[in-house]
Amino acid sequence: MVKAFRTTLFLVMFIGLSSMAVHKFYVSIYQVNYAPKKKMIQITSRLFIDDLNDALERKFKKRTFIASKDETVEDENLLKKYFAEKFIVKVNGVSKPINLVSKEVDANVVICYFSIKDVAKISSIAIENNALMELNDEQQNIIQANFNGQKQSLLLTSENFKGMLK
Repeated sequence: MVKAFRTTLFLVMFIGLSSMAVHKFYVSIYQVNYAPKKKMIQITSRLFIDDLNDALERKFKKRTFIASKDETVEDENLLKKYFAEKFIVKVNGVSKPINLVSKEVDANVVICYFSIKDVAKISSIAIENNALMELNDEQQNIIQANFNGQKQSLLLTSENFKGMLK
């Protein structure tokens, strides 16, 4: 069953993140890793650029240019604010601030790197992720996590945008 899930996940990622000018899959991928030596959670997200800019425009009533040559400091600040509201992580029951470290572009996908600092030990991670769900009811946010030597996954949708990893 795990092999079937991984195969399905790979196919979704391949199709969802391929370089199509117009996409009909509404999938974002989040990789969550715990680095115990650094006492840090590292998060990598992959989102379609057009969807992200559409979500920011809808939320803040301002056109943004994330991942383009026209991106402004204000655009990045709106991105940070958006994720602070849409991607909430609780470690051991305590809400932790997420810091945007950097971002890069891969075809029509923006890859954002986040960190959560000062995490000495993890017994559970609760994730609430409704990013981009205001745009399309079919949006899926896939969370892949690796901490305490275990790999886990969550599939978050507009009907179920919260999950727990232990």
